[in-house]
Parts: sequence; C-alpha cells; structure tokens
Amino acid sequence: MRAAVQNDERRVRGAVSPRLRIRGGLAVLAVAALAPGCAPNDDRARPVAGQQAPQTSPARALSAYAARLRAAHAARVAAAKRWGLRRVPLTAPPPPAEKPRIRTREGFEVDEHRERDLPPVFTTVPTRHKVVFLTIDDGAEKDPAFLRMMSELRIPYSAFLSDYLVRKDYGYFERMQRLGVALNNHTLRHPYLPALSYARQKREICGMQDVIERRYGKRPVLFRPPYGNYDQDTLRAAKACGIRYAPLWNEEVFADRWEYREWDRELRPGDIVLSHFRGRGDWEGTMRDMARRFLDKVTAEGYAVARLEDYL
Repeated sequence: MRAAVQNDERRVRGAVSPRLRIRGGLAVLAVAALAPGCAPNDDRARPVAGQQAPQTSPARALSAYAARLRAAHAARVAAAKRWGLRRVPLTAPPPPAEKPRIRTREGFEVDEHRERDLPPVFTTVPTRHKVVFLTIDDGAEKDPAFLRMMSELRIPYSAFLSDYLVRKDYGYFERMQRLGVALNNHTLRHPYLPALSYARQKREICGMQDVIERRYGKRPVLFRPPYGNYDQDTLRAAKACGIRYAPLWNEEVFADRWEYREWDRELRPGDIVLSHFRGRGDWEGTMRDMARRFLDKVTAEGYAVARLEDYL
C-alpha cells in the first residue's frame, strides 16, 4: 500500500514543472484546490476587519492528500480481498473533457442511417486509454450482494432494463440508481424488434422511456435493442422516443466464461462488455461470480472500468 501511495505522490509531483518545489508552485495548487470558489474580486474571500485569514500549510495540504490516497487504496485492497478478487481493480482516468465523436460501426448501418441522423450503433468507444465499459441487460436477477460488491469496489456499470422483469422489484433498481448506476432502455417486453411494425416498435421503446421516467425520474438517451437486433424502423422509433445512442457490445461475460465478437478474442481500449442480470437459475454461478470473472480478466490485462455515460 505504501508503494502505491508513493507512486500516486510521485504522479502528483510529476504533474508540476520540475522547477517548482512543494513549498512553491505545488503549494499554491494544493491550497487553491482546498479553497474552491475563492476569487481575487470576491469580497467573501477576504477576512473580516480585525481577523486574519486562516493559513493552510503546503506540507499539511500535501500530507492530507496523501492520507486520503492511503485510505482510498486501503479500502480498495480490503474490498478486493473481501469479494475474492485476484487483484485490486485499477482506477479509471477522469472522464474526457471533450467527448469522443461516436459513429456507427462499419457494417452496422441501416438504410439512410446518416441522412436521417439516426442514433449511432457501436461496440467500442473511441479512446486512447485502457478502459472498458460494463453493461448489464434485462433485470431478471436482483441480488443485493451484487449491489454491495460493486459499490464497495467502486466499479461503474450501466443497466439496460426491460419492464416485464424490472416491475417485479422496482425498488432494487432504485437502490442501484442511488449508487450512481445509469438506468437505460431495453424495451418493455424484450421482443425481436425487426419482426414488429414501426408503430409497435415505437410503443416498446417509448413505453419503456415512460416507465423509467415515471419510476426513476429521468428519460434515458441510451437504448439497446433486444438480442442486438434492429432495423431502420427500430432506430427511427428510438430517435422519436428521445434516444441518442444505441450501444451494442464487443464481448460478453458470464459467470463461467467469456464470449467475443472479434476473431482474435482480445480486449481493446473502449470496448463495451455485455452481461445480464442472471443467477443460478440461468448460469453456473451468480452475478458476483460474473463480476469476479470480469474484473480478474480486465485487471490482469491492465484495463480499468469506466462509466459509459461519461464518454457520450
């Protein structure tokens, strides 16, 4: 743990010009970070007459920051051990200030995709960082221990929900949302959409938009078609319902195995990984087993898990 904290401290020092020392430039940055909102022309930042402004020692600021790093690292180490991981999951970099441009993957277009400005269909997010995105579909299994596991490990993921499964326990997904998970659209009843008319597809997609807004307060902009199958009517209906993106996936993880879209069976930066809310009734294992399999692999290969919505 001491080595990890020392590495973090070296990264902090390395971010500042070598000519600056802790008692100089880094001290100014540390103090500024601890006093957000204080501007030179802000009267509230000035001490009252007869009082002195509180002094923050640069060394104390750096020490407090290092202490927070140690505490955060210790918590992750303890959580990884508690949930049976082989390694401590890596921490994702901050979300990009400038979001990448998302385009439909070649070969995944529908007729007049660009002309109609239909939602892009993609399996990977453009990024140079070694991050992947975990997405979980349907809503059949509602394992409280899975919520605790992912929360304690601080692993982000995105849910794509179908109402015919979610309605059995809306509260479970409300708890998930309170933990920071985005709740997205996977239709009302999970049909094979290309077999339906435009009007019926629109009812499936807009109807789920209504459910999520009514139950969870916000209409999503992400939609995943059931089974990954869609046609032009699907994307037209999705756009009419307020959908902006249609992410698919490049890999799928189960409790006991991985499956791949690409022939080389390799993870790539920005890959979207699919899983499902499933338990022992459908899998040879639990959702916690799935999460362990997922995290052990991506961590061993040097990947961190990022939040998909932060890149869109």
